Amino acid sequence: RHTLSTRLINLVTPIGRGQRGLIVSPPKSGKTTILKQIANSISTKYPGIHLMVALIGERPEEVTDMDRSVDAEVISSTFDEPVTSHVRVAEMVLERAKRLTETGRDVVILMDSITRLARAYNLVVNPSGRTLSGGIDPSALYPPKRFFGAARNIEEGGSLTIIATCLVDTGSRMDDVVYEEFKGTGNMELHLSRRLQERRIYPAIDIERSSTRREELLLGPDITPRVWLMRRMYGQMVASPPNGAGLDITNATEAILQRMTRTDDNMEFLERLTEDQ
Repeated sequence: RHTLSTRLINLVTPIGRGQRGLIVSPPKSGKTTILKQIANSISTKYPGIHLMVALIGERPEEVTDMDRSVDAEVISSTFDEPVTSHVRVAEMVLERAKRLTETGRDVVILMDSITRLARAYNLVVNPSGRTLSGGIDPSALYPPKRFFGAARNIEEGGSLTIIATCLVDTGSRMDDVVYEEFKGTGNMELHLSRRLQERRIYPAIDIERSSTRREELLLGPDITPRVWLMRRMYGQMVASPPNGAGLDITNATEAILQRMTRTDDNMEFLERLTEDQ
């Protein structure tokens, strides 16, 4: 049961080397837990990858928990530290990752969160004289974009993968502007659902809204049609009658998760799904 998060991520938002991924999350939806599970999966299955976890503006107890739970280099600047510390930590992590990538290493940065990094830059950059909605300076968005845009797979070299969380539905207009700026810049978006979280259905992954660009390159020709079949079945569950079952997102997701718990791995799950169809 504890591997359900990463199993579902492998199906709906597969992650490859050089990926630039965004985990879009409302508060209390389990984003830090999902990051932790991704980190543990990477360190277990791909021990040769250099894993870095950057925690910007997080709670001190979360930093301690992450440090004890994952086999990774954890670099942090907690919410009670000055914003200059947030910026310094982020830039140090990026430069270190770039140097490792240049030596041919595969590096993964898991960042929580790009929203708080943008808030920090908003307080330290020289004012441009213009202000976007929510009180954010346009020049404050360039450094976080430079950080996020550094992810790539280098020919005849290493790779830098960045998976960052982005906060939504916080009640802050500034956070919404940051999300709008980063939306579409990644090649993977994993959306977490507040409705699933309120019903305590974990992982609270919104299957319909989450996706990876060119996922067929990662899934392969055998798995891709089966994953698309699963998506069509999920779409029929939540579609309104007479074309669909008219199920709520919580019921439809729970049905998928229950099917997954009855199987040992994703291959068995997809085979059973194909047989039922």
